[in-house]
Amino acid sequence: MPIKILIADDHPLIAEGIKNIFENLKDYQVVTIAKNGKEALEFISKHLVDIALLDIDMPIMDGIECAKKIISDFDEVKVAMLSMHQESSIIKNLIEIGVKGYMLKTIPSEELLQAIKNIYNGKEYFSSDVTKALLTEDYSGFHKYKKTSPLVEDLTTREKEIIKYISQGLTNIQIGEKLFISPRTVDTHRTNIMRKIDVHNVASLIRFAFQNGLIS
Repeated sequence: MPIKILIADDHPLIAEGIKNIFENLKDYQVVTIAKNGKEALEFISKHLVDIALLDIDMPIMDGIECAKKIISDFDEVKVAMLSMHQESSIIKNLIEIGVKGYMLKTIPSEELLQAIKNIYNGKEYFSSDVTKALLTEDYSGFHKYKKTSPLVEDLTTREKEIIKYISQGLTNIQIGEKLFISPRTVDTHRTNIMRKIDVHNVASLIRFAFQNGLIS
C-alpha cells in the first residue's frame, strides 16, 4: 500500500510542484491538495490519510492551528511541515505540539521522499537547515549542568560523535560518510541515543548536548 499524503498549501504552483515529486512512484500517493487548514481537516475527517504535509502560512486556518487539531483529533495521521520559515521559536513550538517532521521548501526531492518514508515508519525527520536554525537559538538562558548528567556516561564514544554531527545539522547520509558507516547504522545510533538520554526530538537532543558540553 502506498503512503497516502495530504498536501496543504495555498499556492497552487508550489502545491502542484510538491505533488509532482510523488507522481509515478508506487510507494507514495497524494490523495488531495488542500488550500488551507480547514479544507485539510474536512478531508481527513472523511478519508484515509497517513501523512499531512502542511505549509504554515495559509488563509482561514494556518498550518500551526491545523497541526494542533490533527494531532489532537486524528491519532493515525502523522504531521510534517514544509515551509520557508526558519525561526527556531516556530520550529520548537511545532515540535512541542507533536509534529514528526519539519523541512524547508528548498529540500531536494530525494530527501523529501526519504523524510516522508521515515515519518511514515514512526521516526522523525528534520532537515539539516532546520537543525541549524535550532542551533541559532540564544542559549544564554540555559546553563550547563554544574555536574554533568549521569546519562552522558551511558553514551559510547561513537554516540557522542554522532550527537556532535547531528547538532551541526548533518543528515544520516553525511554522518555516515564522515564515520565510514551506513546511514542505517547512523539511524540506529540516533535511536539508541534518544532512548538513552530520554528525549524524543532533535530540539531536546541539541539542548541536552549543549547543557552537557557535547557540542564543541
